[in-house]
Amino acid sequence: MKYKSEAQIMKALGIESWRNLSKDKMVRFAAMMPNMDTEVALKIVEQFPAFKDFAKEAVSAVERAHESTLSANNHSQEHVHRAWQEVRDILKGELGKDDLSREEKKFLIEQIRETARMQSQKDSENKQFLDGALKKVLVGATAAVALGVAFVGGRVMAESKDGAESSQDA
Repeated sequence: MKYKSEAQIMKALGIESWRNLSKDKMVRFAAMMPNMDTEVALKIVEQFPAFKDFAKEAVSAVERAHESTLSANNHSQEHVHRAWQEVRDILKGELGKDDLSREEKKFLIEQIRETARMQSQKDSENKQFLDGALKKVLVGATAAVALGVAFVGGRVMAESKDGAESSQDA
């Protein structure tokens, strides 16, 4: 049977609320997970406090790292663009001199064009970097959620093992 709602899962477990999920029912819940709609399973798992805290901290850490990367990148980009502008200002100053030959003027104009081309290339590289950084953040957030699910699943299995040992000892 494929469980498509929380209500179906709670009914199968014989509970009215996730707060009523005992260790024994937690084991049944874990066993039922492969038969659950993924979104429903994630919605339920998110209701466990340990999972929510873990997932929130993991996503926050990814966000902080991303913000730091973007800030450093922005500072670096500003520095690069300012440097290119300074080079062009120097070249324009040289171009304004009256005693330049035609060849010298041509050379300076070519250098100004080259700096503009290089700056444009650097801007394109930066856009590719930002795209890659965003993809890494998405992968990181997905990994955090997956690790959280694995954490909760591992905890359920450990608790079920402890429960089985306790019932054997009795």
